[in-house]
Amino acid sequence: MHSNDSHKRDFSANARLPGISVLAAVIGALATLAAFVLLSLIHWFTNLFFFGQFSFADRSPALNTLGPWVIVVPVIGGLIVGMMARFGSEKIRGHGIPEAIEAILFGKSKMSPKVAVLKPLSSGIVIGSGGPFGAEGPIIMTGGALGSLLAQCVRVTSAERKTLLVAGAAAGMTAVFGTPVAAVLLAVELLLFEWRPRSFLPVALACAVAGFARSMFFGTAPLFPMQTLPPHAVALFSCIIAGLLAGALASGLSAALYKIEDLFGHLPLHWSWWPAIGGLVVGIGGFIEPRALGVGYDVIGDLLHQHIILQVAIAILVVKAVIWVVALGSGTSGGVLAPLLMLGAGLGSVLSYVFSHALPASDPALWPLVCMAATLGATLGTPLTAIVFALGLTHDTNALLPLLTATLVAHGFATVVMKRSIMTEKIARRGYHIYREYGVDPLERHYVDEVMTRNVDTIDANVTVREAIDRYFGSTQQRRAFPVLRDGAVLGVVDRAMLDAVRALAATGALDTPLGSLLAQRSPDMALPAETCRQIATRLAIHGLERLPVVADRESRRLVGIVSRSDLVKLSLSHFEEEHKKERFRRIPMGNGKRRFAPVRKAG
Repeated sequence: MHSNDSHKRDFSANARLPGISVLAAVIGALATLAAFVLLSLIHWFTNLFFFGQFSFADRSPALNTLGPWVIVVPVIGGLIVGMMARFGSEKIRGHGIPEAIEAILFGKSKMSPKVAVLKPLSSGIVIGSGGPFGAEGPIIMTGGALGSLLAQCVRVTSAERKTLLVAGAAAGMTAVFGTPVAAVLLAVELLLFEWRPRSFLPVALACAVAGFARSMFFGTAPLFPMQTLPPHAVALFSCIIAGLLAGALASGLSAALYKIEDLFGHLPLHWSWWPAIGGLVVGIGGFIEPRALGVGYDVIGDLLHQHIILQVAIAILVVKAVIWVVALGSGTSGGVLAPLLMLGAGLGSVLSYVFSHALPASDPALWPLVCMAATLGATLGTPLTAIVFALGLTHDTNALLPLLTATLVAHGFATVVMKRSIMTEKIARRGYHIYREYGVDPLERHYVDEVMTRNVDTIDANVTVREAIDRYFGSTQQRRAFPVLRDGAVLGVVDRAMLDAVRALAATGALDTPLGSLLAQRSPDMALPAETCRQIATRLAIHGLERLPVVADRESRRLVGIVSRSDLVKLSLSHFEEEHKKERFRRIPMGNGKRRFAPVRKAG
């Protein structure tokens, strides 16, 4: 490495990273405890609402013996949570992840203590009373609130507070499902909106801590252990079909959800009553198909292991879709991951019946798993998370290739059909647009010493204002501004606007003032060769400047160049050409056998 390139690195250095990582580890442990509390609340309220018992035993609401009275239970839960949202905090409404994204992007990652308390309590009541939701959305919101609250107690930047919020959210997901790698990917694909060690490493550490701590509460076994047969080549076409259908299901669910939400918005009732109306639909659905109530991890396991016959799988798929969409559209509190897993697995069970007749060589158990991941990835817009999530839930490595194929097909389908995902649509309806594609900023890729002008015309500090105007800013002016030097050190930069302002004070004799004296009262803004162009662009914007002198170091202030806005714009132009200018460097040989290697360019 050349000595003048010693400042250039693959990643930016961050001396605060160890301290933030320690805080993230603490948050990971707290989020695991919060996950245990949330699941315990769900179990307790399930036993209370459906069995009239004060117990933390894990029992499915489908085992209730209430008969038609089961319709009333979700209504009661909806009434309670509606009042909690109205008189406690409106932030507990919804499935949690959009609220976390909104806090990250538009709220400086600040969340209130009310959310940390009321979100798990309200979710426990809703899910415990039969709400067709999962615990992951609420725990993501709760873990994020814990991370944000801890970050608000120490002196950190908004970017660091975002990292700690996301660390709590991802750790909470890890604690519920035991999928730390998928939780990290969810953070990268959905929450962080960047790929930097400063945020990725603390979040990953929090997930690792949660993964280890989880064993004390939930054990170490995968949630849905299974092992399918290695796929044959002919399964590729089935994976494509499964991916397209899963993408269609995801798109249909998202569209239906917001249609229902719009319908609730037209009701002549305060929104605090909507969850009770949604609860009524949930209760009716639960009376028709009890296994559609609650979180349904047991049902997901049965679907994956082919323990449910086709007719029942179809009934669960239809009823779960209807009650989930209506309940979530009513603004109640609950997560989306578990319902999407069940709906995807239900679709896969139906396809398994079809494919087992069309492709006898394929493993019937493969398709519920594949459709489960594909539906999740297409709905959330997080394909990598969904693939690794399915592997973490089952430890089925044989399914990796079908998971990859079907999930990416489903994601591609959804990105073409849907303008936004189920997560970002809710935020867009609040007036905020989120653009989820991101890449390396060309201004961060380049340093000042790569774009600066090295041959700089300067003015001596002993030159008076009058001489500078006549010599440098007359009719033959060649530069818009000039650095002023004294013994090679930069004192500042003068331009025509500054000297015209001094000219207005000519009556006081200001025109005979040396430039050095004029600039002595100012603290010069400077750039260093090792700074990124992004840092310089920010500095120019903050101070309203057009250019900055570049100095070797802040002590000597020895001038080595000058950088202007136009230098930075050239980088964006280069990036535009990379994205839009079409080039062809080879032609297909024609009949005469000649080849042409000269590039052929076409502007896009």
